[in-house]
Amino acid sequence: MDLTQGTAEEKNRRAKKMMLWFGIVSLIMGFAGWTSAYIVSSKREDWVSDLELPSAFFISTIMIILSSITYFVAKKAVAKNNQKNGTIFLLITLVLGITFISLQFVGFSQMLENGYYFTGPTSNIKMSYVFLIAAVHIAHVVAGLISLLVVLVQQLRNKYTPENMLGMELGATFWHFLDFIWVYLILFMYFVK
Repeated sequence: MDLTQGTAEEKNRRAKKMMLWFGIVSLIMGFAGWTSAYIVSSKREDWVSDLELPSAFFISTIMIILSSITYFVAKKAVAKNNQKNGTIFLLITLVLGITFISLQFVGFSQMLENGYYFTGPTSNIKMSYVFLIAAVHIAHVVAGLISLLVVLVQQLRNKYTPENMLGMELGATFWHFLDFIWVYLILFMYFVK
């Protein structure tokens, strides 16, 4: 398929999708770098392998998985021209995304209560990585929430129709990526001791 062919609208759609995928690939490379550093550091003598991840991280994982499902349902509803359900499920996705971030901070509090700090004399390298990886992911979820708010406002303005869903499709793709990357990260940090 020749990417230079098609109407201006088709070219615009392809360009926006390609830009999103370039961004996603660069984020994957960044998280691959952090997890690679985690693996290399796990060979250090001062690595403490028996530290437990906070329970709030596992509950937040359920929230972000549910949010990905509700975003999918919202997109399907709009594709079937059920605007009301599309809006409702986008709002639920927003609440679940905010809940995810809140639970991440609860997880940070649990780590602090257990005496694990990001830096300082009582810190350890493993928990410093856990703090760092989770914080970097939270920053990206904040970007995802901003994207979701833009999609929600456009939905409330009746911009999306079964024939015109590009913004919602891009937002959903980014959100599903954020879900996938967190599931990968939590499994990685749980199993790589």
